[in-house]
Amino acid sequence: MFKKILIANRGEIACRVIKTARRMGIATVAVYSDADRDALHVTMADEAVHIGPSPANQSYIVIDRIIEAVQATGAEAVHPGYGFLSENSRFAQALAAINVAFIGPPVGAIEKMGDKITSKKIAAEAGVSTVPGYMGLIADADEAVKISGEIGYPVMIKASAGGGGKGMRIAWNDAEAREGFQSSKNEAAASFGDDRIFIEKFITQPRHIEIQVLADSHGNTLYLHERECSIQRRNQKVIEEAPSPFLDANTRRAMGEQACALAAAVGYTSAGTVEFIVDGARNFYFLEMNTRLQVEHPVTELITGIDLVEQMIRVAQGEKLAFGQAEVKLNGWAMESRLYAEDPYRGFLPSIGRLSRYRPPAEVATPTHAVRNDTGVFEGGEISMFYDPMVAKLCTWAPTRAAAIEGMRVALDSFEVEGIGHNLPFLSAVMDHPKFVSGDITTAFIAEEYPDGFSGITLAEPDLRRVAAAAAAMNRVAEIRRTRVSGRMDNHERKVGTDWVVRLQDAEYRVSINADRAGATVNFPDVPAMRVESDWTPGTPLARVMVDGRPLVMKVAKITGGFRLRTRGAEIDVRLYSPRQAELAALMPVKLPPDTSRLLLCPMPGLIVKVNVAPGDEVQVGQALCTVEAMKMENILRAECKCVIAKVNAAAGDNLAVDDVIMEFE
Repeated sequence: MFKKILIANRGEIACRVIKTARRMGIATVAVYSDADRDALHVTMADEAVHIGPSPANQSYIVIDRIIEAVQATGAEAVHPGYGFLSENSRFAQALAAINVAFIGPPVGAIEKMGDKITSKKIAAEAGVSTVPGYMGLIADADEAVKISGEIGYPVMIKASAGGGGKGMRIAWNDAEAREGFQSSKNEAAASFGDDRIFIEKFITQPRHIEIQVLADSHGNTLYLHERECSIQRRNQKVIEEAPSPFLDANTRRAMGEQACALAAAVGYTSAGTVEFIVDGARNFYFLEMNTRLQVEHPVTELITGIDLVEQMIRVAQGEKLAFGQAEVKLNGWAMESRLYAEDPYRGFLPSIGRLSRYRPPAEVATPTHAVRNDTGVFEGGEISMFYDPMVAKLCTWAPTRAAAIEGMRVALDSFEVEGIGHNLPFLSAVMDHPKFVSGDITTAFIAEEYPDGFSGITLAEPDLRRVAAAAAAMNRVAEIRRTRVSGRMDNHERKVGTDWVVRLQDAEYRVSINADRAGATVNFPDVPAMRVESDWTPGTPLARVMVDGRPLVMKVAKITGGFRLRTRGAEIDVRLYSPRQAELAALMPVKLPPDTSRLLLCPMPGLIVKVNVAPGDEVQVGQALCTVEAMKMENILRAECKCVIAKVNAAAGDNLAVDDVIMEFE
C-alpha cells in the first residue's frame, strides 16, 4: 500500500480524501495557494506545500507546480479530487513520467471519456443512446447560431472540458445562442484552460440521473446504483439523493449495465460516473462520463457502505475489487444538500466574507439514522472570491426516503452559519416542497417552482402557531433573565406577565402562559393549548424545542421586542408585546426602504468584465447592461425596464463590493 499520497485539490474534497487516507494509515500532503494558507485541508494533512498565488490558474491547475510538490515530498501517488486537474490527461501523463501513481483512470480513458465531444462519439459507436447534437468544434458565434437552428431550439451550449455547471448555457433563440456561446467560451477558458464548445438538443422536462461505476485493472467493472441529481440551478446540482425515486428495478439494472459496458469499452479503472438524461417514460440517453470522483459521491457511500476514496486508492495500487456486483446492496435512502456561499434573496449571487459562526449539526451514524457533513471550512475562516462557493455537503441517511427527508429538515435547521450569505433557507424550503416530497421533480424544478427567485417561505398557519407558542415560552424565559439581571424584585417571577400578543408574518396571536419547572403551557383563545418544553437560554443562537411532543429547531437572534427566527426555510421576525404595548405598536408608522429604482447596484462582490452601455444610451427591457464575474461565473445584469443611462460609475476591470453603484438611470 502507498505510504504517502498528495491531494492535488483544496476545500472539502481534500479534507474528505485525507480522512480516508488517515484511516488507511497513509500519510498525506496538502497543497495550497496564498488564499488557502490557513485552510482546513492544510492543517489536517501531515505535510503542506505552497504552490502559488490565489487564482487557480496560477496555482491549483499549474501542472509543474503540483509535480514539484510531489517530488519535494516524496509522495507515491496523487489523488486529484474533482475539478482542477482531475480530468486532465496531461497531468496523469506527467505523473506517470516520474513513476507516481495517478489515483484515477488510465490516460486513455481520460482522453476518450473526459472530453465530452469524444465521449459522445464513442458512446454512439458503442450503441449507447445519445442526445442529438453537434459534436464537432464550433469556430465562432455565427456557426453556433447556424448549428443551433439546425438542431432545433432549445439547445444546450456546453464546454467540452466542463463540469460543475461552468461553461453551460441554454438558448431558446438565435440571440441567446450567440450570447451564450461567448459566455460559455469565456467561462470554459477561465475555469478549465480549454474553450472548446459543443451544442446538443436540450430535452425539456428531463431528469438527471447518474450511475456510479467502479472498475479495477483485473477486468472487473461494477455499478453502485444511481443518484438523482435533478434539483439544479444554472446546471449546478443543489440537492442529490440515492437512489432515485423515479427508477424501477429494470431501468436501474439497464442503466447500470450500459454504464459498465461503456466503461469496459474504454478500459476504465477507478471510480467514475456515467450521466444520463431520463424522460418521463424512463427512456434514458447518455450525456457524459465524469472520469473522477463526483461531488455527490457521499450519498452512494451511505446506501452501499462502500468508501469510494478507499476503493480508488486500492485500485491505483493494483488491487482487485474485493466484492462483486451481487454484493453491492442498496440499503435505505440518502440525501445531500450543498451549502453554498450564495444569497438566495439576491438571486443566488455569490457571497464572500468571514465565517463569524460555523456550527454544523453533529455527525451521527446509527442503524436508523445518519448525519454526515463533508466540509473544508471552519469558524473564523474566510470564503474566498477565487474558488467555487460550496461550503459544505450535508448528508442524511435513513431506511426510507421520507425519514431521510425529515432527517435533512432537522439537520438544516440545526446548521448555524453567520458572516456570509448562504442558501440554507432555500434548501429547507425544497425539503418541504410538495413536488420534491412526492419525488415529482425534473431539472426544471427550481426554474418552474421559483420563477421569480427565492424570497423566503411563508409558514402555514399550524406551523406558525407552533413557532408563536415556542417564541412566547422563550420570551418568558428571557423576561425572567432580565428581571434577575436588573434586580428589580426579589420575587422576580411574579413581575413577568402571563398575557402576551405575538406578531409574526401577517398573523397576531393573543396568548397566556402557565409555566412550571418542566416547561410552559401556551393557551390560545381559539385552539387547544400547546405544551412547550426546552432547555433554551437567552443568548443561545440555536433553540431545540418540543411543541406538543414534536421537535422544532430554530436559529435565534435577538431583535428589539422579540426574536428573528429561522426554521424550515422561513426567516421570521417575531415581536412580543404586552396587551397595552400591542395597542401602541399598532399606531407606529411603517418605515419604508430607500428608493433604488434608478440605480444599478452590484449584486455581489466581483469583477466588472464588460460594460455594454454608455451615458445617453436608451436601453430596452432585458438588454444587457454589464457583466460581473464572481467565483468563476459570469453574471449578465440586464435592464428591468425601458430607460436612459444617466451615468456609468464603473469600467471593465473594476472590483466592486455588494451594492456599489454601477450605473444610474434617468
